[in-house]
Amino acid sequence: MPNLLWSSLKRATTAAIRAIAENGEVEVGFGAEAAGVVGKRARLPAPSRALPPEEVARFRGEADAVALRLRYHDAATHLKRQPITPTGRAIFEALEQARCEALGANRMAGVAQNLGATLEQKYRRLGFDRVTDPTDATLPEAVRMLAREAMTGSPPPDPIRPLVEKWRTQIAEKIGADLADLRATMADQEAFARTVRQLLADLDVEAGEALDPQDPSEDDGSDEGDDQPGSEQVQGEAGEGENEEEQESRSDKRPDPRPGMDSESDADNDERDEEFGEGEEETGDSAPPPGQRPLSKDQDNSGYRPYTKAFDEEIEADDLCDAEELTRLRLMLDQQLQSLQGVISRLANRLQRRLMAKQTRSWDFDLEEGILDAGRLARVIANPMQPLSYKQEKDTDFRDTVVTLLIDNSGSMRGRPITIAAMSADILARTLERCNVKVEILGFTTRAWKGGQSRERWITDGKPAVPGRLNDLRHIIYKGADAPWRRVRKSLGLMLREGLLKENIDGEALDWAHDRLLARPEQRRILMVISDGAPVDDSTLSVNPGNYLENHLRSVIRKIETRSPVELIAIGIGHDVTRYYNRAVTIVDAEQLGGTMMDKLAELFDETAKTPVKRGLRRTAT
Repeated sequence: MPNLLWSSLKRATTAAIRAIAENGEVEVGFGAEAAGVVGKRARLPAPSRALPPEEVARFRGEADAVALRLRYHDAATHLKRQPITPTGRAIFEALEQARCEALGANRMAGVAQNLGATLEQKYRRLGFDRVTDPTDATLPEAVRMLAREAMTGSPPPDPIRPLVEKWRTQIAEKIGADLADLRATMADQEAFARTVRQLLADLDVEAGEALDPQDPSEDDGSDEGDDQPGSEQVQGEAGEGENEEEQESRSDKRPDPRPGMDSESDADNDERDEEFGEGEEETGDSAPPPGQRPLSKDQDNSGYRPYTKAFDEEIEADDLCDAEELTRLRLMLDQQLQSLQGVISRLANRLQRRLMAKQTRSWDFDLEEGILDAGRLARVIANPMQPLSYKQEKDTDFRDTVVTLLIDNSGSMRGRPITIAAMSADILARTLERCNVKVEILGFTTRAWKGGQSRERWITDGKPAVPGRLNDLRHIIYKGADAPWRRVRKSLGLMLREGLLKENIDGEALDWAHDRLLARPEQRRILMVISDGAPVDDSTLSVNPGNYLENHLRSVIRKIETRSPVELIAIGIGHDVTRYYNRAVTIVDAEQLGGTMMDKLAELFDETAKTPVKRGLRRTAT
């Protein structure tokens, strides 16, 4: 009987989701993962067989939430308007989910009741009833509850109500008018997103001029989404531990790296194109091919420099935590692998078959030297005047190959994106290892939020102007190229560790990974970058020009693509990396990452993929 009820609940939930979403093609999956939406697929945590009433209420509320997300949310609009700072992104995402739920709750009383029960259980489970002091970490959920109250009239659930009231007293004057505008614009996602950006500006969360929510033609420049669309992760860690000096610098109105970035950065690119003779390279007149021009550090014309490298760190993954924790994290990764093992393994096997097909021996026959060709001895016996025939095996390009995976370990990758990245890297390493292709897996982040010891030294030195990069780098080696997978398999679980993911300074990380590849003896070297956003470090951008990190990234990419033998390819998760890299692909959600990695590597190993990719031929995967 319990099994029958359990199956009936799942069938009824699937039907309800399709009805609310007004889409009969929605696929609904049940597993161990958190509720979420990917394309036209909804996933829900499977209920237990016992089906206690409180679990059924939570389950129904989560189902309604994903159904409303499917019905009212447009991923392209979300990515276009998404802000740049971690706290801003978290609030933006929380308010978009609140908008979708409010539209459903206002029309369907049963849905409103289910959503309320789910929120109450969520906040009680997360311990919000024990939180007494408002911090940046709780700001996104507090603003979400205030917006929900403005759009539906429903008060915050009991566990979070005291915290919301404390936040209300602090921010009511700043965002009172914005909250009223949220209800007026909630039916239009584009107008709602502009109102949210105004709200973020009023909260001093997103630097730069606020947008006019009534002007749909105004472009805020935030057309590069940094997070996976549909992700419900709350990323509020960025504000914790902020000291008085940092708060003072944060309150300064610095230019937003996004607004105006297109024209200024593209102009810089055009200037560097002329300096490097790129126009000549594209026409094939005089520039030597990549890999035959000198590669030196002095080619960086972006003016970029670190304030100090004294606190930077290059570290092995297993040095960041003890063996017991690594074992636990690896078990978590193995559990996640079970749900995608079939899909990614099929893709990995397909890649392996393609590589092994190229590994099939190919020979040149009828040579005067080499290995004696026994197959031709019969004609020598038949006619002793015939000379002996020799053969030699043809070389294959891919045998002497190393692949480096450089994975963004920033806070915006938290949750599903970093989990998928870890799983894909794990399976890809095993697959290529079976094909005698060496794989290196690297990660990059910072040691601290808000600048760490580098910023403290800058403050001690009297805060000199334009100090350059102002945070402590952390470059992580998950797997060295010469290390077999079985010895480092536990290290890959470190990506799932809480608190590891912080800021991302892409330019120096790319330079670091590239230099490691140049030191390798292999003839063919491939560097694949996986990222979900433009370079962001609040400490650096608060005291330097807004496009400081981005210009450096462009400079490093240009150096590699025009002067290095390394083949560079990038995959952007919800972030348009084709504006930076010549060979690049953008995917809408993290679920596509495994297949895209396999496909792009397979293309690189194909003979047809060895020709340089021309400008204008970049593509976006959807």
